[in-house]
Amino acid sequence: MTIAVAQEHRTNKFVINDFNTPLVGILKSAIEQPELLYEDYKLVWQAQFDFEGGSVSHYYHMREEFNRGNKSPAIMLYLLARCVKGAVRYNSAGEFNQSPDKRRNGTNPETLLSNIMPISRCLKGKTSYFSCDYREILAMAREGDVVYMDPPYQGVSGTRDSRYVAGVDFKEFVDQVEHLVNRGIDFLISYDGSCGEISYGEDLPLRLGLKKVLLNAGLSTQKTLLGQKATTFEALYISPGLIGKTKYPQIQTSLFDTFAI
Repeated sequence: MTIAVAQEHRTNKFVINDFNTPLVGILKSAIEQPELLYEDYKLVWQAQFDFEGGSVSHYYHMREEFNRGNKSPAIMLYLLARCVKGAVRYNSAGEFNQSPDKRRNGTNPETLLSNIMPISRCLKGKTSYFSCDYREILAMAREGDVVYMDPPYQGVSGTRDSRYVAGVDFKEFVDQVEHLVNRGIDFLISYDGSCGEISYGEDLPLRLGLKKVLLNAGLSTQKTLLGQKATTFEALYISPGLIGKTKYPQIQTSLFDTFAI
């Protein structure tokens, strides 16, 4: 969302927040020091080809290094580039525990550089970075800002399938959203959805006056792996103040400052 807004020159001020500090570290490095991130990532990526035991063993070695405390942007980025579905997963102890995708070696450093340089040109010097509780970020928002929220989905938050560093309590989240509505802050929320006949999570309350739009996210990868076929729909909630400014299905909003949690 932030990159798309920057490419369209909708604003010149951005705030990015995620409770997962290493993820914020990747974004900050990619935007503010893309060449350095490229060089550091290249060293980690190339090492897999000469590692005793092969590239899979190298992945586990780097994952252990990360879990021991070396959470450098280059290592985190390498783990994301090599892990299954590029998805962050953590165990109950807070350790990164996603397995490697044995079919590939991760993004080539040259491809990485070609991807991050345009992003850096759009956002460098215009972005502030945080890794704090989302409530602190929402308290910063003012009228004229647009907040984009992509909170942990209800179906995989606070369960044995620990995909996030921390979950978000549904009732508390609803309260925070209601505060934004009452304060006249515009926002968009990506939150749960459906896959086939299965719906995930509880809808945000009607009293908030939000417009819910289901966006076709394509065939479910998980269902495909199980030999099934089902389309995933992601739910997007639009705040009352933005409803009149949007054109569905091509959502076009007048964005000023963009926040992400």
